[in-house]
Amino acid sequence: MRVLVTGGSGRLGRSVVEVFARRGHDVTSVDASPGPERPGVAFRRVDLLDDAARAQVFAEVRPEAVAHLAGIAVPHARPGAETVAVNARLAWGVLDDARAHGARSVAAASSPTVFGYGSAEWTPERLPLDEEHPVAPVHAYGLSKLVIEEAVRTLARSGRGCVFAAVRPGYVIAPEEWEGALTQQGHTVSERLDRPELAAASLFNYVDARDAAELFALVAEDASGAAHGRVLHAVAGDPMARGPLSELLPRFHPGTAQAAAALAPGQGAFSSREARRLLGWTPRRTWRSELRS
Repeated sequence: MRVLVTGGSGRLGRSVVEVFARRGHDVTSVDASPGPERPGVAFRRVDLLDDAARAQVFAEVRPEAVAHLAGIAVPHARPGAETVAVNARLAWGVLDDARAHGARSVAAASSPTVFGYGSAEWTPERLPLDEEHPVAPVHAYGLSKLVIEEAVRTLARSGRGCVFAAVRPGYVIAPEEWEGALTQQGHTVSERLDRPELAAASLFNYVDARDAAELFALVAEDASGAAHGRVLHAVAGDPMARGPLSELLPRFHPGTAQAAAALAPGQGAFSSREARRLLGWTPRRTWRSELRS
């Protein structure tokens, strides 16, 4: 397939590009800055907020599948109004152009932050969090990701022959970060394990970038369209923690005490059940198997 990856130079995007290419697809990475060169992968420097430039690259590449990752990638990186405006406009522009230019599938990156666990009063209905749990974002970034999910649902209802899905990757760990490179919050994975307060902010969730990338590929390759209009979690099954979440979560999120009691030792706070059920996706890499430094 011809595959277009927006944000292909980013922490997750590099692995998405690599996985699609390794699986034999013709990949074009679109970003504001180039990523690592890879044989067989084309790079296009495009401002995706420029409607004419975006439409032109779609017309030239004519992608059959699109993985949309571009946007403001972390909470509080930009003013709230800018975060919502940029992420929403990018999503609608890319998804609508993909459909208009004949793409058969589009998977857009969302985020578990739509659940609103950044609030001190946050109390989940149940744990682990699954795709059907109510969402209630508490900051602009989470809201922008919920807008992306609604764009997916809106376009999915159009019924015009393109599969639209949203993927919620957990806290992404790039391959080099297992070797000691800094994670997106500026500390190492080892520090994240040694200091529980660091991983507590995201409910101790994580996912290896390569595992998450494989879910984007499965959405693109699934001829049945099983993920159409769906939101799928891409989160490791275990937590980024050395102790049980039944004890750790209430320390940092008091409102989770009742729900966390149901979590078994070694069980994470998120379920990726739908990705497994619909597409057979299973995360294969854990911090126990991958951590080198």
